[in-house]
Amino acid sequence: MTTVVDSRLLSPLLADLNEEAVLALVQQQLAAGASPLELIEACHAGMRLVGGRYERGEYFISGLIMSGEIFREVVELVRPQLQPLGRSRAAGRVLLGTVSGDIHDIGKNMAAMLLECYGFSVVDLGVDVPAETFAAQAVELRPDVVGLSGLITASFEAMRATVTRLRTVAAQNDLSFAIVIGGGQIDAQVAAHIGADYWVTDAMYGVRLCQQVMDQAIQIRTA
Repeated sequence: MTTVVDSRLLSPLLADLNEEAVLALVQQQLAAGASPLELIEACHAGMRLVGGRYERGEYFISGLIMSGEIFREVVELVRPQLQPLGRSRAAGRVLLGTVSGDIHDIGKNMAAMLLECYGFSVVDLGVDVPAETFAAQAVELRPDVVGLSGLITASFEAMRATVTRLRTVAAQNDLSFAIVIGGGQIDAQVAAHIGADYWVTDAMYGVRLCQQVMDQAIQIRTA
């Protein structure tokens, strides 16, 4: 019988940056048969609490970094139980990176970890990635989704240039992929200016969105 994870316990512990307690509870829940994905989602809820505290000035950047490290450790704990799931299905391939001029990677790294937990194959290009690098890798890897990350408003024009270049190489090489942009400052108006297909401000929503993109692609291929 699967144990239901009580996020009311796990999420606040992560939000309080209580590393020892978070890892102990995750190990306890795993031993009791809890779903690894439920544990991941509960920890991600804690990450959202951390983000809210940062926005209110209760935490500094060090708090964001610490929470990201705790989340990474949780992923490593649950990963062995997720590997069979990853081998049993091909959820899709995602090309990911932070655009040129931006070196922020916390959100991108979290998205990459979550996508891998849900069975996606992720190629992470890192930070400060030029448009031409995204384009060249898109041609080589033929991803289902290209994710562009950018935290600062100054990265918007780099995103726009990257989307333009990606559209060009897609047309030239008969490629089909969705372009998703992510970052805390992004909204529908910014996404329209940049020309992306989708936009996200939350890593878990980004996973759900990629799953929807793959479902739509499968429906088109089997129609």
